[in-house]
Amino acid sequence: MLAYVTIGTNNLERSIAFYDAVLGELGGKRVSTGDRMCLWSAGRGQPMVGVCTPFDEQPATVGNGMMPAFQAASPEVVDTVHAKALELGATDEGAPGERAGGALYIGYFRDLEGNKLAAVAFLGG
Repeated sequence: MLAYVTIGTNNLERSIAFYDAVLGELGGKRVSTGDRMCLWSAGRGQPMVGVCTPFDEQPATVGNGMMPAFQAASPEVVDTVHAKALELGATDEGAPGERAGGALYIGYFRDLEGNKLAAVAFLGG
């Protein structure tokens, strides 16, 4: 259902390095890099994540209430992604753990621009 999500940045080079590492832990690979946008995907026909400088040329700001969640294959991958993000300078917004009555395993963090993100594994509970 989701085709792609874009996340605004004021420093494209720094954001590309951050997302190369974080999305790489989830199997994401860079599929397109341009002057103002970079896109990653886990494969052809799969949803994409992009970082971009805003089209209106105004500063990128954090979207209040917006939180992309990246699907992980297991709780261990959630732990790895969360740790990698913090290692790269992200801020912790909630340590990885079971949520939603044990149905999900989620770790929350904010990227280098302050956007809230999550890594989530479905537990089937």
